[in-house]
Amino acid sequence: MARSPRTGSAVRGSRTGRPIMVLLDLLGRRWTLRIVWELRGGPLTFRALREACDGLSPTVLNTRLKELRDSGLVALNEAEGYALTPLGQELLERFLPLVEWSERWARRG
Repeated sequence: MARSPRTGSAVRGSRTGRPIMVLLDLLGRRWTLRIVWELRGGPLTFRALREACDGLSPTVLNTRLKELRDSGLVALNEAEGYALTPLGQELLERFLPLVEWSERWARRG
């Protein structure tokens, strides 16, 4: 099972132990891409992130943020809120076409 770069613990959802599979598993979960997309501009508090992701329940947001933090893609700064790590920024840059396509598709319903 793949290990979290932050905690060294197993990353939830990893069956193969391959980091790319863990990444694809995370991105395939509903709302994960949207959260990463919203954090592209800088840190957001939990409340601001929830407002940006209209329709997202606090429970789901907490779960997705925990998964993203465990994977090393998002960090929590007590003063500023949640922000992408350098790894998260690189992921966003490399997968930007996928994220933009996902956003357009989501708006179409």
